[in-house]
Amino acid sequence: MRGFGARPRAYLAAAIATALCGASGPALAQAQQKPPPPQPDTTTIEEPVTKPDKPAEPTAPAPNQGPSHVPPDASGIDLSRIDTKDLELLYFDPAQTYLTPYIGRAFTNALDFHKKKFNWTPWERTTVLLKDFGDYGNAAARASPNNAVLLDVAPLSQAMETFSAGERFFTLNNHEVAHVATMDVWNQRDASWRRFFRGKPMPLQEHPESVLWSYLSTPKTNVPRWYLEGSAVFFETWMAGGLGRAQGGYDEMVWRAKVRDNDKIYSPLGLESEGVAVDFQVGVNDYLYGSRFFSYLALTYGPERTVDWLRRPDNSKAFYAARFREVFGRRLDEVWDEWIRFEREFQKANLARLAQYPLTETQPLSAKGLGSISRGFVDKRTNSLIAAFRYPGTIGFVGGLDLASGKLTKLQEIKGMMLYRVTSLAFDEDARTAYYTEDNGAFRDIVAVNVDTGKKRMLLKDARIGDIVLNRADKSLWGIRHQNGFATIVRIPAPYSGFNQIHTFKYGQIPFDLDVSPDGSMIAASFGEVNADQSMRVWRMDSLLAGSDPQEIARLSLPPSVPEGFTFAPDGRTMYGTSYYTGASNVFRFDIASGKYDAVSNASTGFFRPIAQPDGSLIAYEYSGQGLQPVRFQPQVREDLGNVEFLGTRVVKTHPELKQWGVGSPARVPLDELITGRGKYSAARERKFASTYPIVEGYKGAVSPGWYFHWEDPLQFNQISASISVSPFDHMRFKDRIHAKLQLKTLNWDVKYLHNGADFYDLFGPVERSRRGDAVIAAYNKTVIYDPPRQLDLFASGAVYTGLERLPNAQNIASPKSIQSLSIGAKYHDFRQSLGGVDHEKGIAWRLMADLDHAQGNAFPKLYGGFDYGVPLPIANSSVWVYAHAGTAAGTRRSPLAAFYFGSFRNNYVDDRPVKRYREMESFPGFSIDEIAARRF
Repeated sequence: MRGFGARPRAYLAAAIATALCGASGPALAQAQQKPPPPQPDTTTIEEPVTKPDKPAEPTAPAPNQGPSHVPPDASGIDLSRIDTKDLELLYFDPAQTYLTPYIGRAFTNALDFHKKKFNWTPWERTTVLLKDFGDYGNAAARASPNNAVLLDVAPLSQAMETFSAGERFFTLNNHEVAHVATMDVWNQRDASWRRFFRGKPMPLQEHPESVLWSYLSTPKTNVPRWYLEGSAVFFETWMAGGLGRAQGGYDEMVWRAKVRDNDKIYSPLGLESEGVAVDFQVGVNDYLYGSRFFSYLALTYGPERTVDWLRRPDNSKAFYAARFREVFGRRLDEVWDEWIRFEREFQKANLARLAQYPLTETQPLSAKGLGSISRGFVDKRTNSLIAAFRYPGTIGFVGGLDLASGKLTKLQEIKGMMLYRVTSLAFDEDARTAYYTEDNGAFRDIVAVNVDTGKKRMLLKDARIGDIVLNRADKSLWGIRHQNGFATIVRIPAPYSGFNQIHTFKYGQIPFDLDVSPDGSMIAASFGEVNADQSMRVWRMDSLLAGSDPQEIARLSLPPSVPEGFTFAPDGRTMYGTSYYTGASNVFRFDIASGKYDAVSNASTGFFRPIAQPDGSLIAYEYSGQGLQPVRFQPQVREDLGNVEFLGTRVVKTHPELKQWGVGSPARVPLDELITGRGKYSAARERKFASTYPIVEGYKGAVSPGWYFHWEDPLQFNQISASISVSPFDHMRFKDRIHAKLQLKTLNWDVKYLHNGADFYDLFGPVERSRRGDAVIAAYNKTVIYDPPRQLDLFASGAVYTGLERLPNAQNIASPKSIQSLSIGAKYHDFRQSLGGVDHEKGIAWRLMADLDHAQGNAFPKLYGGFDYGVPLPIANSSVWVYAHAGTAAGTRRSPLAAFYFGSFRNNYVDDRPVKRYREMESFPGFSIDEIAARRF
């Protein structure tokens, strides 16, 4: 990217993750034939998502535009900005400039709607940051300490229609601004607290009393995630005239499967404690449960009353559950249980409706659902299904499923998996090689693994290519590359050491689920348009290779659903894929020459990723309560199919006022008239007073009340904090009663001054961090490898201590009054964890540090380090670990600085440090704190 090199930009993703850590996550008619029976009105669209004012033919990005690797933070970043009264839009120029007019309008369009619905005036303008540090889009929002939205520019995954097919920034803005409104809403009492605190305090671990101040000023940020995501999905759907997940085929299928399989449905507490941890969908369950519950509330009590629950009128209850009872007159748990009973009956009726016609008989190929599964390929030599699998209790892997016994064989674990797709996978049976992508949440790598030996090799690092498929005619790999918001078809010729960009589509045109015909003459993909039209298209391969626009051979449209997962049959004349055309995801056969299609299954839940076999059978994935389960069945043309009633359809039929929620095209927003300024973003210049509030700390057993002050920029890249407290109640000298701290934090630097440093957690000993005296400490940290979960940090610090009584790192050891310290070190970790895990289950970590202390005219060097190594056990979510530490110290033996000190578990009764402190170097259970002194260990 011009004006923005890879190294300075190499630091933004981790900083964004930290800054927004509290944030809560968008045809040709068929040939003449008898279509499947008409379905109920599963998608009600009052005003379809009007074709937005897309940028005028933006230039396709050059191959070298953008960073070469995913950044961990934002040192020296060069962000441009556009300002309005309500918006500060930050972006990278020139790569993202073409998007800014539309995103500015989409944000304003959504904001105007939410202001009216919530009776809400935003407390401050919202900062919106665009970034392109991942190959699939995502978004996040927060309202404390300030209103902010983070938007990825990459296309979003539409696997299994888990995201609505509308224009992504239209949908994302509707969704994320709903989050901002839901959390920022305020009444006069909240406003009084915000004025008192001079802002909206964000909870800080250093000062946990800030949780109370956060609740007083922004009570709606202290809610479960299902509340936030459920309401946002509800708004997102009806603001788009019914196009959204609250009226989507995937959500209906999930609940249908839960009822069919008698799967566990969680209570509100169980959802947040277990449901988002042990289920294969993890955090997505907050969306699934939340949106369903909000739809039930709207159906039962009406949309207006449902929205009123989210509002914050004067004299209303602050706690979300108390506010629920205030609005609905009933306890939340009681209505939740009522919804579950309703859901079971609703889905039983849907299952009966589908079963009016014979359901497809399947032969299970595995004993249970296997969570998420990638596209699969049958290896005839071993009679196994080569695919990637990710389910709770086991780290996701590329492997083989024996089609006779159902036994799984692991080939290689996958680094950086996706939900539902796991990875993008291709298979060359002749070369005995499977190709797959890693780092799917960042910049994707392409890796090859030998399916006989399991040997793995890296082909392309950070290539940003997915949807890979093998062209058997010339052994080239084809794929789709995402960069700067565009999608590009690429060709990777053998030996796969580089790639050629073949064709870049216009903004808003998103191909996915790529496949190549057996003879290499055709290439096909599911294809989304900016106006939400979805189809499957077949192009001539030679037209792409010639560098011209893709020459279309055939197109399949099944509105309002998305044709997905279509692959060529062995004959090369027909294709098999799936679609929610009748409300349930069924398999369709498409004849390329005639353009005719037939439904060849009748699923009670849904089928995905069909694989045509030479004997005419199909292998597909059937959705179950435990995820996708490979099955085999014989395709049969279905003239009649049962169909599904969507809960969203019942809601809008019962409450047609939802049809008036459609916000229409953002093109109507006069953005140019609203712009008040343009320029560059400077964290230092943007820094302003953010909050101030009372605190309490501990010092030598005394309670020390005090006050905290904080300044920061909207992205929290540059922060200054100050605190002062007093110990008035215990017997101590006056000069020991005052405690102060001043700190400056940037993305790499942490500089602070301490005077008689006090600490909140000293109130809950036995570990004490407070120290008498003064200290000036400057620390620097530089991430040199950022390849999650791999990370290598280099760090250094210098400190000057005066007036000490106890050693800075040993609370029970007398200290020289003055110490000067230098420290330098490195730390590395590479941890893996499976779904449902509560701790790391595999990996390696090491630390190496060198210290040099100077006191009383003598120098005291130390060298020490640690090494951690763990391997998983056959039992789900279990592992065995080795933690080793070693060190040596030098200098005058009589000095306390010439030793290391060990003892105790070192846990306080209330603590912000890791619970498992026994793993750390200083811990030594069975001895009191600092009881053991050693020069070498």
